[in-house]
Amino acid sequence: MISVRAVQPSDASELAELLNAIIARGGTTALQTPYTPAHLDEVYLTGPDVLCCFVAVDGATGRIEGFQTLCRADELGADWGDIGTFTRLGAMQRGIGTALFEATKARATELGLAGINATIRADNEGGLAFYAKQGFVDHSVDRAVPLNDGTPMDRANKHYRLPVDQDHARERAFRLERSEC
Repeated sequence: MISVRAVQPSDASELAELLNAIIARGGTTALQTPYTPAHLDEVYLTGPDVLCCFVAVDGATGRIEGFQTLCRADELGADWGDIGTFTRLGAMQRGIGTALFEATKARATELGLAGINATIRADNEGGLAFYAKQGFVDHSVDRAVPLNDGTPMDRANKHYRLPVDQDHARERAFRLERSEC
């Protein structure tokens, strides 16, 4: 049984190990440089640009099987988040990503976000299928983004629109407008 909870700073070592194994295998994530636990925590887990991050924990073993982070990205605008989903090698197809997305989607809605962006390597068929299954739609393609070794790789941007609570949207727009003064 998988349970989902908010990330804790103490998860950083286990999550760095999980993510670095994915990076070392290659072929799915756009990330190419391994993370120290401290750097991962700052960038994707609890840092100032992190809107939320959830982990999926195996109830029988207590081992973290995956995590999903939602971060601010200047190029998307203040009312959008940028998502990343990472599952332990060998743990795919167990409903982990879907369980994580339910928690992320609920938190993004609470935050009043208009939508979520996912950027996926074009050769990551599993990632493309996962986000499509969650309801993300094709938005754009960044063509021939070079990998560290110079190999050009397209990256697909998929969008998920969140339901907008009109009262919350007006309040958020007012706060954003006031912060620009």
